[in-house]
Amino acid sequence: MNYDAIIIGAGACGLMCAAQAGLLGKKTLVLERNEKPGAKILISGGGRCNYTNLGTSVENFVSENPKFLNTVFSQWTVEDTIQFFENFGGIKPQEKTLGQLFPTTNKAKDIVATFTKLLFETGQDLWLNALVKAARKVESGYELSIERNGKEEVLQSKKVVFASGGLPVQKLGASDFALRVARQFELEIVQTAPALVPLTITGKDADWYASLSGNSVFARVYNDKISFEENILFTHWGLSGPAILQISSYWRAGETFTIDLLPKFKLEDVIKQERNSGGKRLVGQMLNDYFTKKMVDALGKFLPLDIKIASLSKADAKLIVETIHKFKVKPAGDKGYDKAEVMRGGISTSELNPKTLESKKNPGLYFGGEAVDITGWLGGYNFQWAWAAGFAIAQDI
Repeated sequence: MNYDAIIIGAGACGLMCAAQAGLLGKKTLVLERNEKPGAKILISGGGRCNYTNLGTSVENFVSENPKFLNTVFSQWTVEDTIQFFENFGGIKPQEKTLGQLFPTTNKAKDIVATFTKLLFETGQDLWLNALVKAARKVESGYELSIERNGKEEVLQSKKVVFASGGLPVQKLGASDFALRVARQFELEIVQTAPALVPLTITGKDADWYASLSGNSVFARVYNDKISFEENILFTHWGLSGPAILQISSYWRAGETFTIDLLPKFKLEDVIKQERNSGGKRLVGQMLNDYFTKKMVDALGKFLPLDIKIASLSKADAKLIVETIHKFKVKPAGDKGYDKAEVMRGGISTSELNPKTLESKKNPGLYFGGEAVDITGWLGGYNFQWAWAAGFAIAQDI
């Protein structure tokens, strides 16, 4: 077959790219190493797929140059995403918290089915169990060496789209292939690391965190760069939960961040009110109004729980306020790529045309999705980037 483009990866970006190219009357071949398309889509949001976010803007992304997204998002908006899935998949959106949109069916497989149906209807080819092993520049464009059903094949195309994802999650077929090809073609790579990932605690405080395993607390987690108000989850190895995953994208090894365990209240005022009404309750009883018994007992490691509030010294009152509102955490590390939602870093945006995502140095070579130095927050932002990237590339194909 003579294809207008070969797309490597049947994830969010690759599927959207093939679908949009098909709608424009083009013929593409999608190569997917897994036995089914959309592996990461299918597990996202616990199988429910948070496919975009109403509040999407460049501020919701980590990158050396987030403004690069302005051009991409001007071509494909959140409204375009909503309309696309309604028109071609009959999927209506339902908003959960913080602008997150899910299909009303709550089924990620409906998102994937939208693409497989569209690819079939527009005559696109999708080869499964097709592992791309190498890419080379040749006179007619690019040559790909692939292994399919135990056989080696060579394919050629003027245009090749790398939508093969990043390093999370290996069991879903993730690899550094796009990054290796980018280096081969002398593209700059921004240092990569796991992002949206749980953080580990070791050393003297490890047992304290482990003792709270399973406890979830609504909190504000912040450092000097950013702040998030969502749940945190204590685990037997450290911290997880939405707020922790969010801050992990802005955390570097050796750094400390702060947790306000009671962001909706001012403990200083609570203590004052308790004192005004006699202060007969114990500190532990006061904290029981806001936390589980297990959490209060654990806080006893740092706080005088058995003192009457009327008897609190200024120093003790300050200690309680500081511990609850400014709880310092210095993680030992993170849980790695296999527990990360996405990869931070990747192919530098300076190497790509912001309108088409084509390599400036290598005409006909495109990069989209997770392999690029664009990392969204938790909550549908990474999908919106993937859809927009797939659309932008397809317009140039």
